[in-house]
Amino acid sequence: MSDAPRSILIVRPSALGDVCRSVPVLVSLRRAFPGARIDWLVQDSFVDAVRAHPDLSGVVPFPRRGMKDWLVSGRLAPVGRWLRDLAEREYDLAIDFQGLARSGFFTWMSGARRRVGFSNAREGGWLGLTESYSVPRDRHTVDRMLDLLRQMGVAPVPDLRLHAPPEDRARVGADPALGEPYAVMAPTSRWPAKQWPADRFALVASALTARGLNVVLVGSGSERGQIGPLLDLASRDPRLVDRVGSTGVGGLLAVIERSRLVIANDSAALHVGVGFDRPIVALYGPTRVELVGPYGRERDVIRHVGPGDTLDHKRPDRVTLMQRIGVDEVVAAALARL
Repeated sequence: MSDAPRSILIVRPSALGDVCRSVPVLVSLRRAFPGARIDWLVQDSFVDAVRAHPDLSGVVPFPRRGMKDWLVSGRLAPVGRWLRDLAEREYDLAIDFQGLARSGFFTWMSGARRRVGFSNAREGGWLGLTESYSVPRDRHTVDRMLDLLRQMGVAPVPDLRLHAPPEDRARVGADPALGEPYAVMAPTSRWPAKQWPADRFALVASALTARGLNVVLVGSGSERGQIGPLLDLASRDPRLVDRVGSTGVGGLLAVIERSRLVIANDSAALHVGVGFDRPIVALYGPTRVELVGPYGRERDVIRHVGPGDTLDHKRPDRVTLMQRIGVDEVVAAALARL
């Protein structure tokens, strides 16, 4: 790329799994522009997913919840201050890797001389761009982002390695409950159609703990209501360690980094597992694995979908696809990876 930029903004605010699997764009840009300042605009609650990466210069936290509250209450002053701060960073190049209206707006408001993104961005996200490139939507999201870079003239580097914040690594390393070898189990999901039954997760956990392996439960605290059978089992089995809602994002990275195995629904934990090159067992239902599955690890996906099945994870009734996954096959897959 001619006229090498001195300061670059990566715009990929959310979601957590998408942020984790967007790391290759950071690595690619750093390889292409070793002397540039490279910042990442990311949702404030996900900052710890990327801030320890050695190729990153800094983060621009997007206060998603705060901004929503400001707008709903009509307090425009803090919104204006945040946008001014963004523009005053004076980026030469801003790249929208999310391709939505909000990310396109932030790319435009950065004031960067070059604003790049997808020509087929959704919600009119291309409107504020100075350069746009067409990348088919029927490709894996990681490949789409790397192809955008390729069309810009940046050589893609498919390096998904993650880096946990040092303080979280130290905290997890000092946790006596995590001193023995363990598997991580992420049994929750924002979407009901992505949830494998909690009682089946409990049976898998029992099978692993019976073989002497600890199992650490992770997930959002707001989702604890989804996993009653697992929490009940954890109260009786000391080898099942409950960390749901208590790790934070940095802690999640650190816990998975030290694990021997990750078993999860379609969730951020899987992409974190890929980022630390952990063995994984990925439980998928009404989701297109070829677009959003664990990158390069399709062989680790368990899914039973037929030609007539509707793949729409926003429809709760599609949970029937998850219910086709049996306990025995998950246990067998876990043991094979161990």
